[in-house]
Formats: sequence, C-alpha cells, structure tokens
Amino acid sequence: MTTVRAYINGQLAELDVEARRSLADFLRDDLRLTGTHLGCEHGVCGACTVQLDGRPVRSCLLFAAQVNGHHVRTVEGLEPSPGSELHPLQQAFYEANALQCGFCTPGFLMTAEAFLLNNRKPTEDEIREALSGNLCRCTGYLSIVKAVQLAVLRMGEPT
Repeated sequence: MTTVRAYINGQLAELDVEARRSLADFLRDDLRLTGTHLGCEHGVCGACTVQLDGRPVRSCLLFAAQVNGHHVRTVEGLEPSPGSELHPLQQAFYEANALQCGFCTPGFLMTAEAFLLNNRKPTEDEIREALSGNLCRCTGYLSIVKAVQLAVLRMGEPT
C-alpha cells in the first residue's frame, strides 16, 4: 500500500491504495469521479484523459501514486461560465451536437480545454491536431471540431 496525497479538482484527497492502482481506477472507484471513462485501457482511445498539472494525460496509463503531490483535474472539475450551469466547452458540445453516446466526451473536453488554455485562437487544423489522440465512434469528428470552434468564440481572449 502507498499513500496518495493529491489535489483533485482543487480538493485535497489522501488515500492509501495499492501501488499498482491506476489513476483511472483511483478516480472512478476510490473517489467516485465517474466522468473519467475507461475505454481501451491501453492509452489509445483518450476516453480516460484528465489533466495533470494542466497537461492532458491518459489516466489508464498512470499509477495513482504518480500523482502524489500534484494537481489532477477531471471533467467534474470544469467550472461553468458565469450565469451558466456548464463550462463553455460543454455548452458548445451540446449546441453543436458534438456528442452522441457521450462515452468519449469527457476525454475530448479535457483535451480541448487544456489545448485552449495555451492557444486561444487556434485554426481548424490546429484543433484537429490537438484532438487527434482522442477517438469517437459516433460523431465523425466534424461536430466536435465545430464545437471547439464555437467555444473559442465564446471564451474569447483572456483578460
């Protein structure tokens, strides 16, 4: 057993877990943050993407112990925009019909949000490149790209 002490969505979490416990299982089973989905469990599909210190990572490929002392953000940690119940990316995904079954959506949201924090005016090609590591079997990607473009317009330049 090893103690994991990390900030998850801004809240300190401290738990004893088996050294081999994946970050995905730690989040889903131990912390009950079930928005992080497990798809392939090989780091290929992107469904389990979370942010580790602001960078998108595959939670199925990390051990929970590896995030000790770090900040992890899951889809549950997306903050809504003022006067809304949803983060601008979530609202844009809804409006652009960028989700169907929704299984891949949390991974896309966490990847896109981290990307947009570093690139506030991306081109369509840059958006496609940023999202290229996430797989979706339902939407055909066009609506996902359109949703990110809509979110870019809504989020505007940082003040």
